[in-house]
Amino acid sequence: QSGTGMNDESFLEWLGIKRKRDSGAMAEVTYFTCLKMMSETMAKMPWKYYQKTDKGIEEPELSDVAKLMKVRPNPFMTPTTFWNTVEMNRNHFGNAYVYVRSKFKRKRYGGEYKVLDLWIMPSNCVQIVVDDAGYFGGAGKIWYTYSDKYTGQQYVFGTDEVLHFKTSHSLDGITGLPVQEILKSTVNGAQSSQEFMNELYENGLTAKATLEYTGDLNEEAKEKLIAAFEHYGAGTKNTGKILPVPLGMKLTPLNIKLSDSQFIELKKYTALQIAAAFGIKPNQINDYEKSSYSNSEMQQLSFYVDTMLFVMKQYEEEVNYKLLTEDEQDEGKYFKLNEKVLLRTDSKTQMEIFASAVNNGIEMPNECRRKLELNDAEGGDQ
Repeated sequence: QSGTGMNDESFLEWLGIKRKRDSGAMAEVTYFTCLKMMSETMAKMPWKYYQKTDKGIEEPELSDVAKLMKVRPNPFMTPTTFWNTVEMNRNHFGNAYVYVRSKFKRKRYGGEYKVLDLWIMPSNCVQIVVDDAGYFGGAGKIWYTYSDKYTGQQYVFGTDEVLHFKTSHSLDGITGLPVQEILKSTVNGAQSSQEFMNELYENGLTAKATLEYTGDLNEEAKEKLIAAFEHYGAGTKNTGKILPVPLGMKLTPLNIKLSDSQFIELKKYTALQIAAAFGIKPNQINDYEKSSYSNSEMQQLSFYVDTMLFVMKQYEEEVNYKLLTEDEQDEGKYFKLNEKVLLRTDSKTQMEIFASAVNNGIEMPNECRRKLELNDAEGGDQ
């Protein structure tokens, strides 16, 4: 309360309640790094709008949906922020949901269908309902119920109105399981080791100690004696200072050697386990122990092929099925993530690739110049 000089933390301790540290998985550094790596990788790749024709692959005029995907999914988010958030929800909760707000109902053939914008529904506010009895107007259909945490209002959406992205850990094909649930004990162990290190640093790397004294003290006197020693001996503020010990007493520290318990080795092994569950390579969590430059480059390629390819394919399948009408699909139109941004090379290698493509008749000079954001050259379309 104001005027008492007591904040929430001290007030709770005064009541005998010690606030627990945030034990969410996000507080564990390896888990957070993996989430960051996956979500930022997804956000880096722009969506491209293509059409298959008799002459090959072309880029048609952008549709309303394509403009949303390219420019701004909704008034508050850029595509980078939007897909970063979607992927963060997918990995952390196991499922990510996007509400497709449209002006007209989606129709397979003919009729008007206009997507107005795309909105992320926080995964912890969404429940999937399998309507076996037909309460929502269709027996055997799947519905998504969204509870707005700000208004308390509940909304029900059909499958055509929701883009649903899930992790590869799924036992029913409908919902995904989050990595934090599968590796619960491992993630919790990593959190505990980090909390132990934090406590050790807060105590000035001072471990427990035994206090020898002559005589018998009651419980209150013991608590006061311990408090006095902790005041002078514990915490970073007392590191390197002299500790006053009364005559007849002896303070013996109990040394804890992290090397004896292989603490660092176990912590590193746990980090690699969490990273492996996400499909993250060791060099991506700053473990360069067995890495070289060429090895790191191969790990990056392996990350794209072994980890991101599955994720990208799922995104593309869901987006193409839910955001395109059947007429557009029959016309050969489709969305595709531009994965080439993940495989960019240095300038020298890039120029060699372009030169080889032009010399072997695979690309025209102007096609390569456009990729370098240069103007077309005269005769460059031959």
